[in-house]
Amino acid sequence: MKISIERGTLLKAVSQAQSVVERRNTIPILANVLIEAEGDSVQFRATDLDIEVVDKAPAQVERAGATTVAATTLHEIVRKLPDGALVTLTADSATGRLTVDAGRSNFSLATLPREDFPVMASSEYQSNFTAPAAVLRRLFDKSKFAISTEETRYYLNGVYLHVTDADGGKVLRAVATDGHRLARIDAELPAGSADMPGVIVPRKTVGELRKLLDDDEMDIAVSVSETKVRFATPDITLTSKVIDGTFPDYTRVIPQGNTRRLEVDASEFAQAVDRVATVSSERSRAVKLQLEEDRLILSVNAPDSGAAEEELAVAYGDERLEIGFNAKYLLEIASQVDRENAVFMFNSAGDPTLMREGNDQSAVYVVMPMRV
Repeated sequence: MKISIERGTLLKAVSQAQSVVERRNTIPILANVLIEAEGDSVQFRATDLDIEVVDKAPAQVERAGATTVAATTLHEIVRKLPDGALVTLTADSATGRLTVDAGRSNFSLATLPREDFPVMASSEYQSNFTAPAAVLRRLFDKSKFAISTEETRYYLNGVYLHVTDADGGKVLRAVATDGHRLARIDAELPAGSADMPGVIVPRKTVGELRKLLDDDEMDIAVSVSETKVRFATPDITLTSKVIDGTFPDYTRVIPQGNTRRLEVDASEFAQAVDRVATVSSERSRAVKLQLEEDRLILSVNAPDSGAAEEELAVAYGDERLEIGFNAKYLLEIASQVDRENAVFMFNSAGDPTLMREGNDQSAVYVVMPMRV
């Protein structure tokens, strides 16, 4: 195999591949990226057995062929090469080496045979549809902060993507929760997705997928089966196993009867929470909200480190309320708000609080209070 490829193109392809590869693994071939050159393009394939990413890039192919090489090492080399360099990759099966040439730089890397590289079994997908990158990005970006990191509740370690009924008809919905907070984001149902099975997309996949969704003009081809999900652009295909488990009935957690309404400028609120939380103890990170007519007092009282208080002008017309939250959770939820105002709906100091963006019902967040 011998190919020539522009450094920027190569870096983009290799960086996607190396981020899928697990740093610590007991199977040497899983640390490698499979390079396959044919026609006028080259494919870079990487897997950790749960996720597989295939990145296709244009290249001058002098000799077609394939080999596998350490993904992280190749990425580091390409990253350090000068911008605009033309990189030549030559695989020699006799010596089991891949040489990387660029200008005056020359590297020789050990390879492993392509036959050892595991290729993810292709699956029959029940549902195939396309969705704009911007729509998928919103669904995953706004929900991923609430994904649980607790391994014992593995069925919460991802975003639950499913089709469901909402007020205006069927929607594509993403839900994530860790038991302390919950995010529920709706998008218009893409054509052809009505019979999609509900799947839990794992946390790592959500992170990798983010790299495919930067271009607002791009349409993403989505394929879903009971066991796998695939997202594809013309250049990159990301295939992932889904979490084998049942996502809990999240609708029971979303409060319906909260009547005390607070409206506040989202960025002012986030900055005030951030400031007062500076003195909160690392362990509890508790911040207290005191609500009175048209004013909100945020306070933190940490006996070992100090106290802080800040007052905000808000729209609130209900009876007085004192409620405590984890500052980190409040900040994460407030930072999801794209519009100017965040609307909080409270019931009592011990009940879950609902938050949404202005009057927009398509993004709903729930956060559990804590004692302060």
